[in-house]
Amino acid sequence: MTTRPDNLRDLKQSAWQSRDVKTELRENFTKQLAESSDLFPGILGYDDTVIPEITLALLAEHDMLFLGEKGQAKSRIMRNLVSFLDEEIPYIDCESIPVHEDPLVPITQQGQAFIKDRSDEDVPIAWWHRDDRYTERLAPGTKFADIIGEIDPGKLVGGTSMSTEEALHFGLIPRMHRGIFAMNELPELDELVQVGLFNILEERDVQIRGFPIRFDVDVLILFSANPSTFNRSGKVIPQLKDRIGSLIQTHYPRTRELGIDIIDQEVSTEDSDNEFTVTVPYFMKEIIEQITIQARKSKFVDQQSGVSARFSLANYKTMVASARRRAIILDESPAVPRISDLGHLVSSALGKLELDLMSSHQMTESQVLDAIVTEAIEVVFQQYVDAHGLEAISDVFAKGVKIEVGDMLPSSAYAERLQRVPEVWDKAFEVNASTDDAVRASCLEFILAGLHAGDIISRSTQHGRIVYDIFNTED
Repeated sequence: MTTRPDNLRDLKQSAWQSRDVKTELRENFTKQLAESSDLFPGILGYDDTVIPEITLALLAEHDMLFLGEKGQAKSRIMRNLVSFLDEEIPYIDCESIPVHEDPLVPITQQGQAFIKDRSDEDVPIAWWHRDDRYTERLAPGTKFADIIGEIDPGKLVGGTSMSTEEALHFGLIPRMHRGIFAMNELPELDELVQVGLFNILEERDVQIRGFPIRFDVDVLILFSANPSTFNRSGKVIPQLKDRIGSLIQTHYPRTRELGIDIIDQEVSTEDSDNEFTVTVPYFMKEIIEQITIQARKSKFVDQQSGVSARFSLANYKTMVASARRRAIILDESPAVPRISDLGHLVSSALGKLELDLMSSHQMTESQVLDAIVTEAIEVVFQQYVDAHGLEAISDVFAKGVKIEVGDMLPSSAYAERLQRVPEVWDKAFEVNASTDDAVRASCLEFILAGLHAGDIISRSTQHGRIVYDIFNTED
């Protein structure tokens, strides 16, 4: 095992070479790109759109702005860029030096004096891990002193001249010298702070309160923003926009299947003790993702604010939790989500939809959600109708009966209800072929809800239970 240098003499004798952070990122990224590595693990749906743009920005050594609505993995991508840094880099190990100085190219007066006054053997070296070379800040409430710096009154009282570096208290960006700094929600950043970023982005130096204190700071700066605010006049100073090298536009999943893949990646249905594992029929996953898709289309929802992928994840978790609760209380295995479980989405969905006040002034958020859920069920159901001929089910009855379902109704009760309907219902179970009562119960509710969404049968809710009025051929 090779011992890392712990002093400047050994560092100079080693093979380590000084590089600025953008060169470091470009060279490491180039190696991984040439090896066809999985460059952005966990980022789905961007292979042909976003990732190629990030690739060009890294190769061009650009600062980047990620422009997209909420829940489009902007923060995850920015944090992932850390993986293209060296695993560790050396710095001068001295508490009085305010930044992680490159031992070969120090930029502060303290760092330069520390090396000048000592032999190479007496200059201690420590190593900075890449996970610590990234920091981010949310723009609202951020002050100039937070990210750039301020004159330290305490040091002035101690006799330090205001025109020297020693008088400064460094903010986050200078402290990220040789690292990555990310600013989220850029349009919400105060204009004075935006002006303070000009020099850092262009000349790569820091100026505080107009004093002639300058030093070259080495940092990759990332921004994120929502299009509705970024493109609004006066929110981001044009000169700042001009200094950002690349604008990367993100987007929501282009297909329902991709949305489901994200759900499967982010949410596990496994129980910690494996006693109440949930089995989710694929059509239920489709409905959950379609709810999000319909919300992104709804005229009642403010589309400028977007509907986050977290909307799907939260709803999916709630649906799974409802199924698991039923399995625990009724001692059923496996736990299988049903349409009636979607009645609990109000807890995970409300607050995540921002209503369009012009279009929805006569509707509550709950009413908008109910309409969106019904639309989603109808869309998915119609696709299964085309594929499986389920429309025939609604045409075989001549006489009225009622079928009652509910999120706390045992699966065995569904089996009893199925004994009273004609054989044509067997066609329904091609949707998710299974002989398991819990799965068949889920299929039955899907068929009933689909028929209701298409205005073929009626539905009423009584004390938490759902009653569907259908037609029967039996005499």
